[in-house]
Amino acid sequence: MSEDAEGAEGLFRGGTVTQGAGRTGERAPSRTPLRTRLRTDDGVGIDACYQPRDGSSAGRDEGAARAAGRGLAIVVAHGFTGSLERPAVRRVSQVFARHADVITFSFRGHGRSGGRSTVGDREVLDLAAAVRWARSLGHSAVATAGFSMGGSVVLRHAALCRAEPAGTAHGAGPDGGAGPGDSAHRMRRGRTDAHTDAVVAVSAPARWYYRGTPAMRRVHWAIQHPAGRLVSRYGLRTRIHHRDWDPVPLSPVEAAPLIAPTPLLVVHGDRDAYFPLDHPYSLLDAADPAYTELWIERGFGHAENAAPPELLERIASWATARAGRAPRHHGGGTTDG
Repeated sequence: MSEDAEGAEGLFRGGTVTQGAGRTGERAPSRTPLRTRLRTDDGVGIDACYQPRDGSSAGRDEGAARAAGRGLAIVVAHGFTGSLERPAVRRVSQVFARHADVITFSFRGHGRSGGRSTVGDREVLDLAAAVRWARSLGHSAVATAGFSMGGSVVLRHAALCRAEPAGTAHGAGPDGGAGPGDSAHRMRRGRTDAHTDAVVAVSAPARWYYRGTPAMRRVHWAIQHPAGRLVSRYGLRTRIHHRDWDPVPLSPVEAAPLIAPTPLLVVHGDRDAYFPLDHPYSLLDAADPAYTELWIERGFGHAENAAPPELLERIASWATARAGRAPRHHGGGTTDG
C-alpha cells in the first residue's frame, strides 16, 4: 500500500486530482468555491479548498486594493495537528477572504490528506502544490501565511521555491537548493511556478529540536514515541512518520536570509507557550532587514487557535499590500501590536 493510500482512507474516490504544474495564462481567477485533491511532487494526495474573496472588506488602503485587483490569493498553512476543517483554520480563511481569494489545505498526515507528517520537512512540497494550484486558477500574485509548523514551512518554501531559475538563487547548491541534502528540495526538480510573492510566518520556530517549554516537550513526545504517535493518530487525526529526518532539513533560521527580496512578515505573541521571543528575534536577525518586518503582539498566545480577528485583519492587509508589488526597502523594524 502506498504512503498516500495509507492515510487517504478512501475519502476522495472520484474527486478531482490536480497534478500541479499549472500555468496562469490570461484567464481571470475563479469565482467559484472549489474542493479538490492536489498531488505533490512526491505523490502524496493533499486535501485543498479554494474560497473566493467575498468583497466585504471596505476601507482597505489603495495599495491593498490594487494588489487584490491583480488577482491575489493567500495560501494558509496550518499548524501541527491542524487541518483545513478545523474551526480555527476556517476562521482564518473567513477573515482573509475579506481581502483576497484564499486557499486552505491539510498538510500530509493531517485531516483527509494522505501520507504521514514529517513535521516540517516534506510539507514544503504540500505548500508548493497549493501555490501552483493558485497560479493555475489564474492568480498573478500569491502570498503564503503559515502558523507554528506552517510558519516554518512557509519560511523554508520561500527559500527553496524561488522565482529565479533553479540554481541562480544566492546560496543555491548544485540541485538549485539552499543547502545540500534537503529531502524536500531534492523533489523540487527546478520548478519555479510554486514561488510566493509575500510570506507571513506566525508563531514560527526558528530552529529544530527545541524543547525549552513544557508544551514543546509534549509535542516531541507525540512525535518521537510510539505511544505519542498512537495518541496523535486516533486522538488528533494526525499521522506522524516514524522515521527520523535523514538528512536534517534546512531550518527556518537558515532559510530566512534566502527569502529576500520577497517581503517577509514575522508575527509572534509575547504569551506564546511553545516558542519564546528569542525565536522571532532570531529570524529577524537572520533575514534581510530591507525586506523583513517583525510584529510582537502583546497578549497573543500561539498560532491560529489564539489569533484574534483584529490581528488576522492586519496580516491580510499586509499581505495584500505587499504581494505582487515590486520589492522596496520598507525597513526591518519591530512593532508592538
